Amino acid sequence: MNKILLIAKREFLTRVQKKTFLLTTIGLPLLIFGLYALIIFFTVKNAKDFKIAVADQANIFKGALKDKDGEIIFSFVNNTSKDSLDKQLKSSKYDAYILVPSSFNIAENKDSLHIVSAKSVGFLTQEKIERRINKVLEENKLLLGLNVSKDKLDSLQHTNEIIFASVTGDTKGSEKSQVSYIVGLISGFLIYIILFIYGTMVMRGVMEEKTNRIAEVIISSVKPFQLMMGKILGIGSVGLIQFLIWIVLVMGLNILLPLIFPDLLHQMQSQPIQPGMVAATNALQNSGATNHLSAALSGVNIPLILGCFVFYFLGGYFLYASLFAAVGSTVNEDPQDAQSLVLPITMPIIFAMVIMMQAVNEPNSPLAIFGSLFPLTSPIVMMARIAHGVPDGVTVLQLVLSMVFLVVGFIATTWFAGKIYRTGILMYGKKVTWKEIMKWAFRKG
Repeated sequence: MNKILLIAKREFLTRVQKKTFLLTTIGLPLLIFGLYALIIFFTVKNAKDFKIAVADQANIFKGALKDKDGEIIFSFVNNTSKDSLDKQLKSSKYDAYILVPSSFNIAENKDSLHIVSAKSVGFLTQEKIERRINKVLEENKLLLGLNVSKDKLDSLQHTNEIIFASVTGDTKGSEKSQVSYIVGLISGFLIYIILFIYGTMVMRGVMEEKTNRIAEVIISSVKPFQLMMGKILGIGSVGLIQFLIWIVLVMGLNILLPLIFPDLLHQMQSQPIQPGMVAATNALQNSGATNHLSAALSGVNIPLILGCFVFYFLGGYFLYASLFAAVGSTVNEDPQDAQSLVLPITMPIIFAMVIMMQAVNEPNSPLAIFGSLFPLTSPIVMMARIAHGVPDGVTVLQLVLSMVFLVVGFIATTWFAGKIYRTGILMYGKKVTWKEIMKWAFRKG
């Protein structure tokens, strides 16, 4: 055990003391934060109101184009000719103008409205202008043709609220499902990335030591199994420390962002950039979904999710890292040989992602239950199910069985990989196939 810890300490310190570790662990989040802050700064600072002069000679708008979002400003001008509007446009008093002739008939859809601008108008700005104008025209047509106000029409189209509830009387079903879907998706995807990144890191570390003949020196002092376990524990500790640092940095930067850019964030909230964001914000404000979302977040068991995330992160890493280490021990001077050998290991990870996409939406489906119990897929799939809570998303029995199976799977893969590692780490000058690897794994003695 002491030798395993010594090797793990060496692997840990070797990687932590490198400049690349500091750059990827601390520099990368700071760089992303800096770029994000610059995007916010330039987006808000460069935001400019688009002013449109409206010469409504036919009185089709009836002065109803009011400034609602602050981005598009309509100004009604009276007794103004086209030449006068062109001059104001050239002098940059307005960005565009609408001239509605007195012959314009709102009841018929034959006439067209022309929005004249001196410069090119962006696609999103065009969408906002059309949406504002069409809304007013629709309301005026209803009043003219049917004598029905827009409010009355909206009340007819309004449907009764539909609430999803559980047997226990919990009425947070809809909002909680949305939050659980997002949390499960993010958690499963993070596990997926971690398994690939750190599993490959273990494989490359083994390959480097084998090709540099360092393993021959180390094997003279320790057993091959101890060397493999030491490398897995050392690199796994680096990954865990790196992940914890990222969590602290992200939480810290989220706190600092409103303090550094208080005015800019306020402007962004009052002046949304994209139409989809405007619609989503208005819908949340009108329906009171913000309060429901906060309640749904309070209903998610964060400590359980974090605890399971650490367990499945470590269990999944140890399981796959031992397999990646076994593949690394069989590769010789040509790293391309590892590609064909890695495919059977990566396929269950990809398969787990496919199951996870269903599990986040249907956590109790047979495929989701199987994926959360099978050790090769459970680290990813179970995170998608656990986000829905216990026992709604996963029962206590299934969670316990999944953890037990993962531990048993780790022990089995470690034994399997250790047998391969013992022979492969000292095998040189021969291209290894899976058939020969299986002989190494089940060889007695």
